[in-house]
Amino acid sequence: MITLIGKSLAKEGLQFMYTGSARGCESCRFKNTCIDPLEEGRIYVINDVKGGEHSCPIHEGGKVKVVDVEKADIEALVDSKKAFEGSMIAFDIPDCDEDCPIRDLCFPRGLFKDDKCKIVKSIGKPDRKCIKGFDLSLVLLRR
Repeated sequence: MITLIGKSLAKEGLQFMYTGSARGCESCRFKNTCIDPLEEGRIYVINDVKGGEHSCPIHEGGKVKVVDVEKADIEALVDSKKAFEGSMIAFDIPDCDEDCPIRDLCFPRGLFKDDKCKIVKSIGKPDRKCIKGFDLSLVLLRR
């Protein structure tokens, strides 16, 4: 999908999270291209930076570039019984309130409860065990 991003950020491979529009975006003539294609709270990766640039009072340097983005694949921990490459799952957030070293993988940024995801890669067991005893596997998910 096509969107606009600050000139200084427009680099292939850059990942970013769309956190919502800034004040002034609603009346911008580029709104349909810039923010409308993006979903708040999702992580995107830039695949291609197009030529040309446009003025934008929001971004540093006052310029944006046209980029082609897609939703980024996200590393996450899932129940090992569901961790098969190629399978489709509904992402499930664990019932856990522990503050542990692997928490960010159990509650990854960019994924929401019940998101339909494909397991594109099964990476294996996490470096640390779950302190609640859940049997988890590290996977790469694609929405």
